[in-house]
Amino acid sequence: MAGLVFFSSRSGNTARLVERLGLEALRLPQAGPPPELDAPFVLVSPTFADGEGRGAVPKPVIRLLNNTRNRALLRGVIAGGNRNFGATFALAGEVIARKCSVPVLYRFELAGTETDITRIRAGLARFWAAQESQTCLTQA
Repeated sequence: MAGLVFFSSRSGNTARLVERLGLEALRLPQAGPPPELDAPFVLVSPTFADGEGRGAVPKPVIRLLNNTRNRALLRGVIAGGNRNFGATFALAGEVIARKCSVPVLYRFELAGTETDITRIRAGLARFWAAQESQTCLTQA
């Protein structure tokens, strides 16, 4: 089953967004080994960047994606951030997308707005439907 995997810091912004989506999701632990995934997923990640953009991807997300099996199941990324940080807003999504060759599906600020929730839900439904039809075509 396709799903969401997310990391949320102590601020809880990403967790609040994912909770409001009302979709099944797996939260990455702050420390320790990441889970071994067995189904395609979309990753939701906040951005932790200094003024130069260094350190944008949280360490638990890096640990998850350092596992080649997990990385192979990644289908897209949704990135959070704070617009006050200008060019580094949602930078984690750009870094992950570039390194893992997946699309950035959406960017949201802090815990997102109701408009973000509506757009993410609808976008994920379209995205997974397109993924499913591609899978069916390649298996035919």
